[in-house]
Amino acid sequence: MEIALLIIAIILYIIGIAGCILPALAGQPFCYIALLLAQWSGYIHVSTTALVVWGVITVALTVLEIFLTPMMTRRFGGGKGGEWGAIIGLFAGMLLPWPWGPMAGPFVGALIGEIVVSRQSTDRALKAAFGSFLSFFLGIGIKLLACGGMLATALMAMA
Repeated sequence: MEIALLIIAIILYIIGIAGCILPALAGQPFCYIALLLAQWSGYIHVSTTALVVWGVITVALTVLEIFLTPMMTRRFGGGKGGEWGAIIGLFAGMLLPWPWGPMAGPFVGALIGEIVVSRQSTDRALKAAFGSFLSFFLGIGIKLLACGGMLATALMAMA
């Protein structure tokens, strides 16, 4: 049973790392579940404090991921039209092939939202859309750091 848990944990780590890059999968929850399964397998011994901290980080990053695109659009000068356009573009981009759909969807959505709804100039709309484009890469980086940290925690805790 312990070996089966460890194999499932390894598979979930792989899915979690892939989920950091693919927007259809939530990467850090898979990595956290993998950390828990590896702990339960008995092959690693992670403190309860570390498990709780990684759990809180996982929840916080999952929530942050939802709001990151509209926050970055707003930070780069976008209005409500750009925020909503970026959100709609994010979901529409998930339907298109990776990596172009998830990268271009929020950008195009924020651009259209700024031009059509917020009535911004093309320069301001492009600046706000660039913020949504940057959020894609910032999100990937943050998720990869978290999953890498969980993997490092598991590897350092091997018995």
